Amino acid sequence: MKKRLSNSAMTNHLRGAAIAFALLVLSGCAGMAPTYTRPEAPVPSEWPGGPAYKDGAKSTDQAAADIKWQEVFIHEQLQKLIARALENNRDLRVVALNIERSRALYRIQRADLFPTVNAAGSGIEQRAPGSLSAAGQAITVHQYSVGLGFSAYELDLFGRVRSLKDRALEEFFATEEVRRSVQISLVAEVASNYLTLAADKDRLKIAQDTFESQQASYNLIKRRFEAGASSELDLRQAQTSVDSARVDIARFTSQVAQDENALALVIGSPAPADLMPAGLSEITALKEFSAGLPSDVLQRRPDIMQAEHLLKAANANIGAARAAFFPRITLTTSIGTSSNQLSGLFGTGSEAWSFAPQITLPIFDTGRNQANLKVTEVDREIFLARYEKAIQGAFREVADALAQRGTIGDQMEAQQSLADASAASYRLAQARYRNGIANYLNVLDSQRSLYSAQQGLISVRLSRLVNQVTLYKVLGGGAKE
Repeated sequence: MKKRLSNSAMTNHLRGAAIAFALLVLSGCAGMAPTYTRPEAPVPSEWPGGPAYKDGAKSTDQAAADIKWQEVFIHEQLQKLIARALENNRDLRVVALNIERSRALYRIQRADLFPTVNAAGSGIEQRAPGSLSAAGQAITVHQYSVGLGFSAYELDLFGRVRSLKDRALEEFFATEEVRRSVQISLVAEVASNYLTLAADKDRLKIAQDTFESQQASYNLIKRRFEAGASSELDLRQAQTSVDSARVDIARFTSQVAQDENALALVIGSPAPADLMPAGLSEITALKEFSAGLPSDVLQRRPDIMQAEHLLKAANANIGAARAAFFPRITLTTSIGTSSNQLSGLFGTGSEAWSFAPQITLPIFDTGRNQANLKVTEVDREIFLARYEKAIQGAFREVADALAQRGTIGDQMEAQQSLADASAASYRLAQARYRNGIANYLNVLDSQRSLYSAQQGLISVRLSRLVNQVTLYKVLGGGAKE
């Protein structure tokens, strides 16, 4: 039953309860989670050095993480494709939805820090027969009430609820870092696919040019063979060169179509024809940027920041597990009016209140709380190992990209020289064959060497551009819109 008090008595009671409630809440501000300290990075403080890195640590005014992707990928068509991908890519949509979900879960967990206040009204009409009445006569009971209060609100004396809130917050931050990581990877993937498509179009063009050249040579040799001026061996050798070029045309035609399909998938829609590259030669070189120090890069890469947020979440979870060993106090209270007549709900003397604190003290749980604490401690060690592995993996990715950047200039210079020498050799072989000094086998060998050198030059050019894309990705760039 509810006890009735005068207005002044009820006011004094609620004032005292409010003071006690405030003191209890303030006393629960401190949690029991271990103090978090960022672990030492298990990698060297400097990038590797040596012959492979002679150009790998070049310095510029800006680090990759400080540069917008639009400033790095300055080719207009590529910029438009990247913008389409950021708008339409389904993986990025899923990540964005996961962020919204994580934010909502955090808000749910945070709400437990505060009481949930509800308003309630009820009415009861009940008839009891005379056999059950003390007066021996049937009676009808009327009861109406209106109240405002909260139920089972936990006073967070030992920080259990606060630790759970902190865990949810760190998990939310981790999902945000996932979004940044996916965005960086998406920008890099669009750029890489675009460059690959451009390179394969160049390869296809070289194969087509080679086919046309060899077809013309074959036709000439065939006429000379029919006139008795060339041998059948020369004719068959010329035919092998033509057929080899035809094979490469079919192969690169298929590869270009597959590259276009891959680009459409990552963009999220078919790419317009006017945004497709014609070849690598039309693509402007990407912007250079500084590798910076490992400590700076490793603290700003989103995948490493995600791993650290998950480590912090596991650390906070230990606080909740520790708090489970201590008493849990919950409050249920309400204030309102009650009357046996609906018209008397707000009359004098109808005030009603209830205050029901409850304390639960764990005494014997067959080791459940201890095991739960052990689980949270092991989880923290697992997330620590993952965090350290993420750092080591990131260090290796950057070091590999720097090693390639340090040697790609030499590769480009050597490959260009090889292509020039092969072209000169091919011209000389053709001239010697036309003058009857050498046989067609020399021309065929020179042509094959030139074709291989030209294809190799395209591969090195592609590697140089893709290396810049890779560096931008592994250095944590592309996070800004």
